[in-house]
Amino acid sequence: MKSFYKVCIGLLFLAASCTDVIDVDVPEGPERLVVEASLDWEKGTSGNNQTVVLSTSTPFFAEQKFAPVLGASVKVINLDKSTEFVFESQNNGQYTTSSFVPIVGDTYRLEVIYSGETYTATETLSPLVDTIEVTQSKDAGEDEDALEVNVTFKDPEGLGNYYFLRFKSQDDLLPELYYIKDEFIDGNTATFYYEKLEDEDSVEEFEPGDLVEIALMGISEQYHDYLRLLVDQYENAGTPFSPTPVPLIGNCVNMDNPNNIAYGYFRVTEVIQTSYTFQ
Repeated sequence: MKSFYKVCIGLLFLAASCTDVIDVDVPEGPERLVVEASLDWEKGTSGNNQTVVLSTSTPFFAEQKFAPVLGASVKVINLDKSTEFVFESQNNGQYTTSSFVPIVGDTYRLEVIYSGETYTATETLSPLVDTIEVTQSKDAGEDEDALEVNVTFKDPEGLGNYYFLRFKSQDDLLPELYYIKDEFIDGNTATFYYEKLEDEDSVEEFEPGDLVEIALMGISEQYHDYLRLLVDQYENAGTPFSPTPVPLIGNCVNMDNPNNIAYGYFRVTEVIQTSYTFQ
C-alpha cells in the first residue's frame, strides 16, 4: 500500500513538472474599415438626427476592442433629390448630422473618404406598415406553458416587402433577430412570436414583469439577404453540421482599391419601436 501512495505522489509531481505554457498563433487579417451606418427613421419623428460610426478591425486578443476612426469625411446623398447631408466628426468614431431628410422610396448613397480611399454604398428607403399590435400568449410557441410576446401587422398587397424584426429582452446581451420576406404573407395579417425556453445555459422563461424592446423595420431585399447570412451563421455556429464561417461583406465598396474591402453595412430604414411588459 505504501508503494502505491509513492507511485501516486510521483505521478502528481511528474504532471506538475510537465505543465507548459502553449502560445497559440491566431492568424490576423489586414486591418479593415468597419462601417456602422444604420439610418433608422422612427415613425412619429422627423428622422433628422442620424449617426454613422466608423472604426477599424482589431486582432481577436487585442485589449482595445473598439478602434475609432478619426478624420474621415462622411456624407450621404439623396440621389433622387440631389441633396447632400454632411456628417460631422465627434472625435470618437461617431459622425453625426441633424439635417437628414428621410423620404420613402428615395435612394441614398453613403460616401466615406478614409486614408485616401473612397468607400460608397447605396440603399433605398423602403416603406413600412403603419401600425403593429403587440400581445402576449402561451399558445403560439413550442411550450404551451411558456409566455411569449407576439407582433402582428398587415402586409400591404403586391409590394414585395421585406422586414427586419428585433426582440431584445432586458436580461439578454444579444437580441433575437428575424428576417422576413412577404412571399407567403403578401396582403395578409401576419404574427411573429418570441419565446424563451429554459435550458442548461441558464436561460429562463419569461415571467410577469419582464420587459422586451421591439423594433420592426422595412428593409431592402439586399439587406434582407445580408441578414439571412448573418443570422444563419450565428445560429448554426458550434453545431456538428455548421458551415464554415466566412467573413460577411456588406454593401460598402472601395472605389479606389476593391481588394481593400470594408466590413459593416449602410442601411436606410423606416422603423416602429415599442416595448412590452409581460402581465
